[in-house]
Formats: sequence, structure tokens, C-alpha cells
Amino acid sequence: MTENNSNTKTSPEMPELLSDNPVNLRSEIQERYTLVAERGLQAIPDDGGACCGPTSSDSEVCCSPNAERLYSADEIDSVTDAAAAAAAGCGNPTAIGELNAGETVLDMGSGGGIDCFLAAKQVGPTGHVIGIDMTPAMINLAQKNAATLKADNVVFKLSQIESLPEPDNTVDAIISNCVINLAADKDAVFAEAYRVLRDGGRLYVSDIVVTEELPLDVQVDVSNWTGCIAGAQLQGVYLGQMAAAGFTDIEVVTSVPTSSDSKDAWADAVRSISVRAVK
Repeated sequence: MTENNSNTKTSPEMPELLSDNPVNLRSEIQERYTLVAERGLQAIPDDGGACCGPTSSDSEVCCSPNAERLYSADEIDSVTDAAAAAAAGCGNPTAIGELNAGETVLDMGSGGGIDCFLAAKQVGPTGHVIGIDMTPAMINLAQKNAATLKADNVVFKLSQIESLPEPDNTVDAIISNCVINLAADKDAVFAEAYRVLRDGGRLYVSDIVVTEELPLDVQVDVSNWTGCIAGAQLQGVYLGQMAAAGFTDIEVVTSVPTSSDSKDAWADAVRSISVRAVK
């Protein structure tokens, strides 16, 4: 874990990175994920029926290919079409660790709620799931999905993951799916996760990291930030930040390339990893 954080300025001539301006970064991310939420809302038909199917005129909007890649058919069938259509993750954090009946689970960057609803089934009616997202359109979509599913043990809160609206030592497990890489201050995110977890609490994260420093033009591209590439840390740095927050037993469960057909020379350095750790 000796790599240097590549997201820092090295000279006065270096273009400003979005991470140097968190307000602008949050605005760009909210704009991008408002569009993702709208994709989910389009999967809520007026007649209450399913929009996905062989007669759908817009399967790319209705049936999220991302959800079908990351979740089993049973998992997708257990949530709403809207939750599946708004899935924008890079993994399945509920699948890399055990969630137990009666536990409290927090999802950092909950989006349309797909991971929250899967977690809610695992913790059962005596458990509790809290979804945190900073985009109002995502909170709106997630609440609609919760009402449709009658998920009474799930609540969604508008907040940034760098400042969680939960008391110290109150959460049994935290999940997060391709969100921490979007945060400008990842140290704050891991510190907050550590703060709200109880002793022995678990962290289950799917995220994007890089194995080598990306070219500067990639780092400063807004679309690469909102697309979960430019904000990705070197893997050693990412795991080091987790350890610096106090987490132990840090384990990379899976690590796979994010793209097999990209022509960009740097594409092979971008990987989707699943990590678990313990407070």
C-alpha cells in the first residue's frame, strides 16, 4: 500500500481536477444520477403493470442491462422494474457477506434502492435498512419503489456519504455499490462508515479502483468522473484509506476488469473490486 494518490495537483499548469472543487463535483454527479433516476421512473407504467418484456419499445431504458449483469434473475424479480432500471452499480455487495435477521444495515449511495431491498429481505421484518443518497430524484424513486414493495423496514434519507445522518455505533453492516469512488473526500467517507458501525460491524463494498495512474486528460474529464473512472483510486491507496479509518481484516473478494472491448490504452488498469472489512 505504498502507491501515491494520483488525484493531486503536481504543478501550477495542471488543470483543476473535480476533486479539488467538491461543490462542482457533487453538482455534476447529481445531474448524471438524476438522469439515471429518470430512467428508473420510466419503468413505472401508468397501469401498474411490468414495462419490461418482448413488446417493450425501449428495453434499454426499461430493463437495465447493468442489473441483469450483476444480480440473479431471482434477485431482479424480487424488486421493482424501476429499481432494476436505475441500478448503476459495479457489483452486488449483499452477495459478498452475511446479513442476519434483526440487523441494521446502511447503504451508502443507495440510488433507486435495489441493494437496500435485497438487504431488507435478509434482515427480515425485525431488521432495519437505511439508504443514504445525495440526489433528490434518487430518493424520490427509492421511496416509490419501497411503497410498491411494501418494504416497511427500509427508509431513505437525503444526505452526503461524507457526513452520515446516523448516531455513533448504531449500524451492524454497511454496504455500498460503486459510489465511494465518486466522493471527493474518500477519507471522510471511510471515517464516517467506521463511526456509525458498532464494534464488530462489517463493511461490504463494491467499487472501481485502478492498478496504475490514469492519464491526466482522463482524470480531468467530467464524464469520466461521473462514469466512475476518473475518481477511482489506486487499489493500494483505496485499501490504505480503509485501514487508516480503523478497519481490519480487509479482504478483496473479487477483482475483474470493467471492460473487455475498450480501445483505450489505460482501460486494462480499471477494475471492479468487491471488498469486505471489519470494525
